[in-house]
Amino acid sequence: AVARTLFPHVKVKIAAMNRNGINIYNYSDRVKCQINDADIDSYIKTAKEINKNKKIKLVCIQHEFGIFGGEYGSYLIPFLEILEKPCVITLHSILPNPDDSIKKIVQSIDNRVQSFVVMAEKGKEILQNEYQVKSNVQVIPHGIPTIPFESSSKEKKSLGYEDKTIISSFGMVGPGKGYEEVIESLPEVVKKFPNLLYLIIGETHPVVRKEQGESYRNFLEEKVKRLGLQDNVKFYNKYITITEIIKYLKATDIYLSSSQNPSQITSGTLVYALGAGRPVISTPFLHAQEAVNEHRGLLTKFKDSESFTKALIELLENPSKRKRMERDAYHYTRPMTWPNVAISYEQLFNKYTNLTTKINRVLPPIKMNHLLRLTDNFGIIQFAKNDTPHLDSGYTTDDNARALIACAKYYNSFKDVSKLNQIKTYVNYLNHVQQFDGRILNYVDKDKNLDKERWTEDAHGRAMWSLGCLLATPNIPLEIRNDAQQIFKKGLTPMSNFTSPRAIAFIIIGLSEYNSKKPSQENLNHIKNLAERLISHYKDNSTNEWKWFERYLTYSNSKLSEAMFRAYQETNNEKYLEIAEESLNFLNSITFEENIFVPIGQHGWYLKDGKRAYFDQQPVDVASMVQTLITANKITNKDKYMDLALNTFEWFLGKNSLKQIVYNENTGGCYDGLGEHSININQGAESTVSYLLARLAFCL
Repeated sequence: AVARTLFPHVKVKIAAMNRNGINIYNYSDRVKCQINDADIDSYIKTAKEINKNKKIKLVCIQHEFGIFGGEYGSYLIPFLEILEKPCVITLHSILPNPDDSIKKIVQSIDNRVQSFVVMAEKGKEILQNEYQVKSNVQVIPHGIPTIPFESSSKEKKSLGYEDKTIISSFGMVGPGKGYEEVIESLPEVVKKFPNLLYLIIGETHPVVRKEQGESYRNFLEEKVKRLGLQDNVKFYNKYITITEIIKYLKATDIYLSSSQNPSQITSGTLVYALGAGRPVISTPFLHAQEAVNEHRGLLTKFKDSESFTKALIELLENPSKRKRMERDAYHYTRPMTWPNVAISYEQLFNKYTNLTTKINRVLPPIKMNHLLRLTDNFGIIQFAKNDTPHLDSGYTTDDNARALIACAKYYNSFKDVSKLNQIKTYVNYLNHVQQFDGRILNYVDKDKNLDKERWTEDAHGRAMWSLGCLLATPNIPLEIRNDAQQIFKKGLTPMSNFTSPRAIAFIIIGLSEYNSKKPSQENLNHIKNLAERLISHYKDNSTNEWKWFERYLTYSNSKLSEAMFRAYQETNNEKYLEIAEESLNFLNSITFEENIFVPIGQHGWYLKDGKRAYFDQQPVDVASMVQTLITANKITNKDKYMDLALNTFEWFLGKNSLKQIVYNENTGGCYDGLGEHSININQGAESTVSYLLARLAFCL
């Protein structure tokens, strides 16, 4: 994940541990060197080679006591004694109540590393209180794949289990997994739910198979037969890939985590299941105590099959409770997705080395698929439940206008004729909502009924911006162009009475785009008239300390400054440029904190002489700022604006107040907002199109 996040500026190489130096492995090119776990000289040699290599900036060790040679992995200590590079060590196991030998080894490691990483708060508590470590201890959760939030029915059908209620467990099979307790719990459950199917997914652990053969698996299979559960328990006996794990988790209704190790501090299988949005029934090992509560699942008892019976029946009898748990589990795990974990590691690494100083990330590839998914043959649907369009929310001009801009920009950059159908859909929508007097109304319900009471200047202005953008796009078919031009011309009529600064700004931007391709004195007159109205707002509200057009900052603020840049571009009036830069610099001084873009929060906005709101931060504000800064860069040729634009865009990629990814690279959608403690995981039209507008701004 780190390699992917920092590619191509930073490369990640692996020092692989080889057991006993006997086996030969066909490693990938990423493996730089190999260490024989039983040979101290191999550790020392590798440390010296790392010291000599100037390209290596930091070493990150993945630690389990059994990976390294010597008593409790003590052979790692000579490596650390020789190593001269900064070192961060991730502990996958932390034993509470340590004996003196284990405690001494961990404290020896502590004296030779910069930081420990643990995957649960309990791990940090144990290290500090029971091991008395002095190094920094950072909690970074166990990573999980980004899995779409979906019901189990779709994947069940693909597996041929559409008529089953599926409970599952996955991972390497071996004693200590507790599967026997789950199997013993099932006879009472299947009496009530005969269509229940328990899937035990994964092969026998290779070390267990080498030492004990298949005795544990045979024991489980015999128990299934003895209890008459052959139709209700199935074993999938093979090593499973990430793709297969995700497939089975998505088909699961309830996940069972039955580890019999009370001290287990990290469970990848547990968080993978929660990350798929599956309620979990688990024994109360340390990690489960922290991750599973009444909102996400149920805890049982160790070696107590009756507690599993009770928990299963409770959840199976309450589908609505399971549904709530699914959403809570999914929401809880969003900081654990691999891109978010990579950001946390990057920030930790940078405490000890300038790994990513002054690096601009490679921008993600442009994906238009979620935009298409949200669009039907009438327009783009306003909201989504997670990534599923929510038709009951209806349609808005605001969203269809933004979608029209995004498709026009995409078509202009990539000449993708498949976008023309979408463009035509959005133009038809605007035609549908425009009234005889030129007003462009804002809302249509799911049954295509137009709400004639919902007209706003801002929505009308945004529609004009989108039409101006489309009319400036080359090679648009004549039929679409003529329809757009007719709506645009008619939409100019009501603007003489507009007072909203944003509506005025949107229309200036649309007119400037239109005029750049089809210049006319009429267009210039409109632009000058509207720009003077913005200046009037600026003069009425600005002071030496508050250089702004209004007595408050709300949403898409930067568009007011952008309109002044555009007006200057078309008229060469230096007064417009002066106000554009002055106001934008004022806005930047408020919205950039410690080199992070922090848009004004919708939860309270920012009134002059008051306190600014920090949450809820919205993608539309980030997109507006990116577009404005790129416009400022093009018009002034000042590099600082492009640097700020890239910085602002990284808000979507985790450079934000929560340090979490807001863009969903799997769906191509964007989450709906950044709260004080969590992200709104719905991926509606406004947020998704806003992300696309920000990303597409770098193409032009």
